[in-house]
Amino acid sequence: MELMLLSELELPAAVRVLGDPHLDVSGVSHDSRTVAPGDLYAALPGANVHGARFAPELLRSGVRAVLTDDAGLAAIRAALAESGEDALAERTTFLVVADPRAHLGHIAAQVRGTDRESPQLIGITGTNGKTTTTYMVDGLLTALGHTTGVIGTVATLIAGRRQSSVRTTPEAPELHALFARMREAGVDTCAMEVSSHALSQHRVDGAHFRVVGFTNLSQDHLDFHGSMEEYFAAKAQLFTPEFADSGVIVLADDWARRLADRAEIPVVTISRDPADAPDYRITDEADGAFTLTGAGLSLRARSPLPGDFNVLNTALALVLLLRTGIEPAALAAHARTFGAPVPGRMEVVHPADPRVIVDYSHTPDAIAQVLAGLDGGPGPLAIVVGAGGDRDRGKRQAMGRAAATEADVVIVTDDNPRSEDPAAIRAAVLAGVEQALADGSARVPRTAVREIGPRAEAIAAGIAAAGAGGTLVIAGKGHETGQEIAGVVHDFDDREQTRAALASRGAETGTGRVRK
Repeated sequence: MELMLLSELELPAAVRVLGDPHLDVSGVSHDSRTVAPGDLYAALPGANVHGARFAPELLRSGVRAVLTDDAGLAAIRAALAESGEDALAERTTFLVVADPRAHLGHIAAQVRGTDRESPQLIGITGTNGKTTTTYMVDGLLTALGHTTGVIGTVATLIAGRRQSSVRTTPEAPELHALFARMREAGVDTCAMEVSSHALSQHRVDGAHFRVVGFTNLSQDHLDFHGSMEEYFAAKAQLFTPEFADSGVIVLADDWARRLADRAEIPVVTISRDPADAPDYRITDEADGAFTLTGAGLSLRARSPLPGDFNVLNTALALVLLLRTGIEPAALAAHARTFGAPVPGRMEVVHPADPRVIVDYSHTPDAIAQVLAGLDGGPGPLAIVVGAGGDRDRGKRQAMGRAAATEADVVIVTDDNPRSEDPAAIRAAVLAGVEQALADGSARVPRTAVREIGPRAEAIAAGIAAAGAGGTLVIAGKGHETGQEIAGVVHDFDDREQTRAALASRGAETGTGRVRK
């Protein structure tokens, strides 16, 4: 275990060091449950409680260094004085600054020895497609013989070994600890999802990306950001010299075009539309295969996953790797055959009669894109859809409208209601369906709209509605294995529920099709 003296840290003048500056630390953590003796504990102000509340017990267990603000320092000293442990406070070294979270990432990077070249980092941000693109990057790198890492929503992968993820982008101390583990495992390149929350909350501070990618931007997380402008501004931070050397932008919407104009680092663009004058253009599409042209390149490739939008994700993965210096000929050797199985992302759980696809789509744009790229074949295209509780309420009606506009059958069900009334959430989604029916934009007939709260029942009903030759999309939860209702997480996996429902009806196999 490598140790670092606090005096060796490069700290801005705003950080006051109170106590012995020659104390050594072996790690950094903001989570009081995981702090070990020898760690620097980050006692951060929180929404409900200040981390300083847990510091006295940690100091008693051997922690000797604390990063906090003035309020945290006062609270720790007061608690120790009340218990007659003033000497414990005197033996502790405090790093005190007004916004400790804004400095945590850079401190963690120094303690963990984060190096921008080891592993090389590739970051992907955007509303939809982050997970899929990271797995595509990883699939291509693996085919090329690299030792890889992945950090994202579904899991963290280190040289092929999997561990579960708590959030899309870990907190800064966890992130830099992962980079250290990757170096030890010989990982040369890590593909990483970078969420807007992470950028706003300083979780990726101290990390620097060789290249970053932007998939798209549509309504989501407005409960956190407040407006699309704030949401865009959070994402755009990744395209600055502080975080990245260069960028790749898919010109999927006006936000992407705006980013291409305003990025503070060199960027290249990707589009299907020649009017965009992209640096790389997608042409000659057929059944998921396409040609990527630009910068003297003409590369034939194939998306490993169904759906028109996954052609864009594949192109983004290819250009990201080109920007890292991988030779076009090396990519061309694998671009039509590489695999990228992504749990819960356009995951074909059953091949036909009906074809059943589980997907994490939980925004209006994602639902519209998934459905638009699928065809039920001889049978109908059905969707089971709901919206999460305690999240962006403004997107629920738009999700219902998107489903009604693109599907032949719409079954509105519960997602993760969390603390909200499930019926009220379903009503909001159904209101969007009704809007589409009222203005004539709906593809679904009124007679094919159903509300079924219990998700397992809704999945079974969706399978029956899609029938032989049809396609069912089960949207929203993707890879998740739990359903949160009234604060309790129940075991629930859309894929397992699908298999059980199919088995109970003696599902047959046959021919189905996906329009790429």
